[in-house]
Amino acid sequence: MVSWLRIVVSTCVLAAFCAKISAGQASPDDARRHAERANEALKSGHPEKAIPEFQALVAANPDNADAQANLGVLLYFQGEPAKAVEPFRAALRLNPGLAKIRALLGLAESQLGQSDAARNDLTVALTVVEELKLRKQVGLSLVELQTARHDLTDAATTIRDLREKAPGDPEIEYAAYRIYSDMAGEALLSLSLTAPKSGQMQQAIAHELLRVRDLSGAIASMRRAIEANPDLPGIHFELAEALHASDSPADRVEAEKEYLLALQKNPHETQAAVRLGDIYSERSDWANATKFYQAALAQQPSNADASVGLARVYSEHGNTASALPLLQAAVQSDPTNILAHFRLSALYRRLQRPEDAARELAEYQRLKKLKDDLRMVYSTMKLTSPGEHGAGDEPKSGPGASR
Repeated sequence: MVSWLRIVVSTCVLAAFCAKISAGQASPDDARRHAERANEALKSGHPEKAIPEFQALVAANPDNADAQANLGVLLYFQGEPAKAVEPFRAALRLNPGLAKIRALLGLAESQLGQSDAARNDLTVALTVVEELKLRKQVGLSLVELQTARHDLTDAATTIRDLREKAPGDPEIEYAAYRIYSDMAGEALLSLSLTAPKSGQMQQAIAHELLRVRDLSGAIASMRRAIEANPDLPGIHFELAEALHASDSPADRVEAEKEYLLALQKNPHETQAAVRLGDIYSERSDWANATKFYQAALAQQPSNADASVGLARVYSEHGNTASALPLLQAAVQSDPTNILAHFRLSALYRRLQRPEDAARELAEYQRLKKLKDDLRMVYSTMKLTSPGEHGAGDEPKSGPGASR
């Protein structure tokens, strides 16, 4: 039950108990007997029998930090947080450096509704506790207290720290989702109250509509945003992305104009240049495709999409020597880029490198399955999956294609 805290009375601790019993309170023999009985109870798996022995030791010498700490731990794990608090606090007064005791005190205070004290102790504990299981419990309890007070900024800081130490933990990821959703909702409410007719409000509405797959509604909101403020940062690129994702040929034609306008408004809108490269590549307009891909790479040399696009242009012209390093750089900078693995596999086949081709094809298939699974999950929620409105993220043909 408490083995991970290593609450076991060792021989040296027994000696410490006896040495700390002052004259007139209890004899060293009495102290030793209590400590030995506590030790035997713990070894035999009966921690409840050790509690009265530690209580006797604490009564004999309240300044024994080890006895106070062990008593608190046993009471806490016996479901008695109210009784554990005072021994924990006494132990910390005597030895403030007991990190795990600080953590358990904060957890006990939280369970008892002592929010201010719990928040203080859990905050300190989170900076010093290294054991991952306990650290996670401390962090999530602290997040609950912070969100209960609507301290979303502090909660976001706490959850970021937890995610860094335990990436991929489902409990932590769910807590992060709840916090960031609450922050987004709070910001949207504030925007709707302070600037309901602003371009930013329409832009925010468009984002929400995209999430629920209302593409036409999102496009309409983006147009209203531009009417309210044509100089909104990124709005023309966002409209271009939505138009390019549309099934309407007219929308896709307009998307090109919006990408060009996005670049005109902001020459550093790198992804707009990439999208234009994709559009011209689809038309086999290799000169313009090359121009925009190269412009994107000049600004952002690690842009995987631009590297994949330019590699395709080179491959179409039989220049595999130039295409190969671009695709290799793309999978290095973005290992999750499905199209990069697909095209690199095809290029390796052309270069008579079957083992490399098989490796890249396997990775492409693995990533494609992950993406399909993700799309299915988001489809169940009737939401747009991440990256769904991006252009050129999957090949138009099967793995046997030469491009």
